[in-house]
Amino acid sequence: MSSTTTLLVRPATLRDAKQIAELHNATVRDAFKTLALNTPIPLVPQDKRQAYWREAIEYAEPQVQVAIDDDKIVGFVGFDRSRDKGTPPTMGEIWAIYVASSHWSKGVGLALWDAAREGLHDEGCTHVSVWLPLANDRALRFFELAGLKRELPSAKTIDVGGVKIEEIRLKRAL
Repeated sequence: MSSTTTLLVRPATLRDAKQIAELHNATVRDAFKTLALNTPIPLVPQDKRQAYWREAIEYAEPQVQVAIDDDKIVGFVGFDRSRDKGTPPTMGEIWAIYVASSHWSKGVGLALWDAAREGLHDEGCTHVSVWLPLANDRALRFFELAGLKRELPSAKTIDVGGVKIEEIRLKRAL
């Protein structure tokens, strides 16, 4: 972050959808480079990614907050009630949280986490969960430092564009 500015976290607007989609694809590429997979993760086409985030912002499903540094979106978080079957309505979920690699370890993720936690609390959620790839040490470390605990029985394998990824759910009280 620039030393002359402060980070601003605010609700996303429809005009932000393009930058969010671009950041999402760039960050997925950067984050998955560190996973040591034999096959690169195929990216969602930009127009589809942008349409998804535009719809999410328009209908607040999930709610989307962006982190701004020097008038540029450097991170975003999507959060709402949990999508997992059988969870109570008081269970929230971080659907997505991404920070530009240029801003890793600079407090952007923490600011987005705080915004999501506050938003979920305002929605009446008492707990929060997040699904993460087991091989994403950076994300696991971040959420474990935020107090989320791994639910070992939740581990599962998902298919991302033909690549098998092991995921696990982490959870904590708000």
